[in-house]
Amino acid sequence: MLRIITDFDGPIIDVSERYYRVYQICLEKSRHREQTVKELTKAEFWQLKRTRVPETQIGIISGLDKAQAQTFSQMRRQTVHTQPYFQYDCLAWGAVNTMLKIQQMGIDLAVMTMRRVRELNYALNRYDLGDFFPENRRYCLSNDYIKTRDVEDKPLLMSRALEELPAAYDTWMIGDTEADIVAAKRHGIKVIAVECGIRDRVQLESQQPDLIVKDFSCAVNLVLENSLQQVG
Repeated sequence: MLRIITDFDGPIIDVSERYYRVYQICLEKSRHREQTVKELTKAEFWQLKRTRVPETQIGIISGLDKAQAQTFSQMRRQTVHTQPYFQYDCLAWGAVNTMLKIQQMGIDLAVMTMRRVRELNYALNRYDLGDFFPENRRYCLSNDYIKTRDVEDKPLLMSRALEELPAAYDTWMIGDTEADIVAAKRHGIKVIAVECGIRDRVQLESQQPDLIVKDFSCAVNLVLENSLQQVG
């Protein structure tokens, strides 16, 4: 059995609009009434996020003082993963067609995400993705899980998945963050990083994944090419 384990946000879901809307709201709430701020364009903001510029620095670049930037940063963290804002997410380009291809070829597909159960289920229902990920192929955080750091929490999910999933002759991880790469490498899984998510190529290269490609579709094509070479 050939298996693909994929992250959700990034490869499957584009979260950039949600992050940008929350940035706009938190910037507005953090400034004084008469204060003029410099609201970044979505492209400017997203580039800063992808290069891992700290939230407080994004606040300062946007015209807030240090104290306001701290408030902005805390507010953003508390807001960005709350229910009202998930509606701004959208499907990543080509993701559904790629998952249909995976399904048609009989490849085992599992999702591994830092979303909580309710957050993952919301998106699966909204975009009608449940058939691609049966409940025994969903690895996410419980609703009451106390997060530490993604690079610590995600390897725990990977450990659980490898214990529970049936044996596969080849397993690949596809993701867009350092947490995906660390989780895969810690367990000896080959990992492909995609550039369509929340990290740019420089950030991904620093974590030394096996491969870096444009998006989920390109990643799956590489997995299939590799698999055919192995069979050949």
